[in-house]
Amino acid sequence: MTDVESYCRDIEAYLCRKNDGHLIRITGAAFEQVQGWAAQGIPLKVAEAGIDRYFERYYRKGPRRRPVRVEFCEADVLDAFDDWRRAVGVARVDPASAGPDSGGPPPAGRGRRSLSSQIESALARLTVLRGSDQAGAALGAVLEDAVRALDAVRSDAAHARGEARDAIMRRLSEIDARLAAAALASLDPAAQAVLRGEAAQELAPFRGRMGEDAYQQSLQQATDRLVRERFGLPSF
Repeated sequence: MTDVESYCRDIEAYLCRKNDGHLIRITGAAFEQVQGWAAQGIPLKVAEAGIDRYFERYYRKGPRRRPVRVEFCEADVLDAFDDWRRAVGVARVDPASAGPDSGGPPPAGRGRRSLSSQIESALARLTVLRGSDQAGAALGAVLEDAVRALDAVRSDAAHARGEARDAIMRRLSEIDARLAAAALASLDPAAQAVLRGEAAQELAPFRGRMGEDAYQQSLQQATDRLVRERFGLPSF
């Protein structure tokens, strides 16, 4: 069970840091909003990622004129939560009851980029990572293989349809899985245990309604997501 008061304090502290030290208290309607995030099982890091999305868009508009309130970040937090649920394969929690809903699978993707643009973006990211101190040193050979594999399917991705597109998607999934597995294996056992613990904590609000096989699959997917974030790997 999420400690709602601690969750709200953590969100408040994070928003303060994003606002360059300007503290905006989360009280009243804002507290109820953040309390709803906790009731839905939105992991703290996912909520923070949603807040980051709002700030990134806010900065693109030019110099900031006033501190950002948490209420402004609601849509971005929920979008980040949808992305997380798709990544780890869980449904939502009904905020009214703090229990599981009957909605079944995670939501379908919205506004997804084209296959070719995903590949181009992944190639650009991997090219940068090859020269990095952390990812480049730990994953050098795997990064090279991934770049070559992506380059091989890049020209066909823009016009691929039907079975051809499905084949490319399977190939991307294979590349994605190999990168995540290599990144996790490059960490020492203690670091791996920390990531798995964080993944289990993220899934805790959903654990009671998941069968063991489904939970283990989601746990692995959540761990893979965290290791991608740690190394800055792209996700397909």
